[in-house]
Amino acid sequence: MSFLEKPAPGRLLLDDTVPLTAVIEASQNLQSHTEYIVRVQRGVSSENSWQVNALIVISGVGLPLPPKKLIGNMDREFIAERQRGLQAFLDSITQHPLLSCSLTVKKFLDPNNYSANYTEIALQQVSMFFRSDLKWEVLEPLKDIGWRIRKKYFLIKNKEQPKEMYLLSWVDLGPDKFLSDKDLQSAMKLLTSLSTPYLCPLLFSSTSESSALLIRPFTEKGSLRDHICKVKPRESYLKKYCNPKKSQGLELQHIKLYGRQILEGLKLLHDGGLFYGHLHASNIIVDDGVCRLMDVENGMLGVPSALRPAFTQLRKINTTESIDIFCFGHLLYEMTYGRPPDSVPVDQYADVPYTAVASVLQSILSSEACKSGMPTVLELIKTPKNSKSLNPHPLLQVPSRLKEALKSAKESLEKRLQEEQRVLHQHRRLTRAQSHHGSEEERKRRKILARKVGNRVSHTQPYKETS
Repeated sequence: MSFLEKPAPGRLLLDDTVPLTAVIEASQNLQSHTEYIVRVQRGVSSENSWQVNALIVISGVGLPLPPKKLIGNMDREFIAERQRGLQAFLDSITQHPLLSCSLTVKKFLDPNNYSANYTEIALQQVSMFFRSDLKWEVLEPLKDIGWRIRKKYFLIKNKEQPKEMYLLSWVDLGPDKFLSDKDLQSAMKLLTSLSTPYLCPLLFSSTSESSALLIRPFTEKGSLRDHICKVKPRESYLKKYCNPKKSQGLELQHIKLYGRQILEGLKLLHDGGLFYGHLHASNIIVDDGVCRLMDVENGMLGVPSALRPAFTQLRKINTTESIDIFCFGHLLYEMTYGRPPDSVPVDQYADVPYTAVASVLQSILSSEACKSGMPTVLELIKTPKNSKSLNPHPLLQVPSRLKEALKSAKESLEKRLQEEQRVLHQHRRLTRAQSHHGSEEERKRRKILARKVGNRVSHTQPYKETS
């Protein structure tokens, strides 16, 4: 029996990557201060919205917070000006790729769904595990080294190997978990048995109906993103990645080598029928010159991709394979320029350092690529920049029953994505139509048309013959 508790009946699995928007609807004076009423909405449905009556301040990142005023702070004009400034401040937070995902922001904007103490829950589950397996010992919690709200990390050791350190992670299952509990356990058992140079070893896993606990080797060098940003791996992800001062792209030889190794890892997964969807620089470990993919289990645990808000906008990226290619393009851009792209599609590349890399980026991130579809892993491996062959690796031996279950789960995951893309596409069309209908130019056109119709009617009145 698993040591992890079962979820409460009717437990709602939220997708934490769905954007929250916040609009200040009104303000009211309360004694010596002004309270602003904020309408928060999840996704594009106005039915999924609610109100909050406070504001939040985030430090460490330059945001357009409007100035305060000691005298005259209740004046109507000042309140209106400050409200516009606070709206810009809220927009900056909700549109920031890292701040918008932080628990502080989520808890403020959506207190009903983010009131749980996830650190305490994780500690309880981990403590129960260690009581059942006495060979492990917690060295320290690694607080906020990752951006996921429902995932916590601990540095641990094996008492039988006291000099080796390991990374334990606890994570809630997500809304894309479509494998049955039995099939999920089989899939995790398969991952713990794998030995390939392009996947980071998973030493132990335990899953329940609500969460999973995983143990893998810990490296002091950190992730590929830590290397690019020149930061300490154990620091908070907001401190590391929000505004890195020393980030730098890789040299061409490393881009080519790492790119090829990452593609080989993706091909290994795809050929075995496994789906990933979580390729980014923080999920890459470089060990003795070899790139290893981490968190390969995330897709099977139902955890949504970090880049989901980006590829949900692009209807041609609607399969797990195309998601991995899109993520690879995003990662390749970061390896080249030392930072991820501000937005996708990307059609202009300032100061392109390497022509060969730019052509691959264009084949994935350009407007044309996003409209027509992604190249395949095999096509990218065969490009000139990846012409150098690597040592062949064995295929994954996946039992036929598990392969069928993975195929079914993959199709369900893609169906949820495609439905979300359809709703978003309809919303954009409706918004464009409403914007056009309410524009000044369109109102003038309707007035002119109405006058023409009126004149035409007046000139074509029926002739009445007099007697």
